[in-house]
Amino acid sequence: MLPSAALLSRSAWKGPFFTAFPNLGDALKNNTPIFTKSRASTILPSFVGLRFMVHNGKDYIPVAVTDEMVGHKLGEFSQTRKRFSYR
Repeated sequence: MLPSAALLSRSAWKGPFFTAFPNLGDALKNNTPIFTKSRASTILPSFVGLRFMVHNGKDYIPVAVTDEMVGHKLGEFSQTRKRFSYR
């Protein structure tokens, strides 16, 4: 399966970038979140319905994958900066 070039910023012949998650089978069976620091991993269609805990540099932010997220990166859904409010 070759991804379309419009969805990904990488070259079409390279394919999507993702890391191998060793506990992916456990997450599918027990609905446990997958802890990852790989913010550059592309969300694949097989990840829909899974829960990820994505590291933002300080904490792990929960991310539940939906259909609209396919093709995007995991790091897009865990913000690294807090909102500033002057008091």
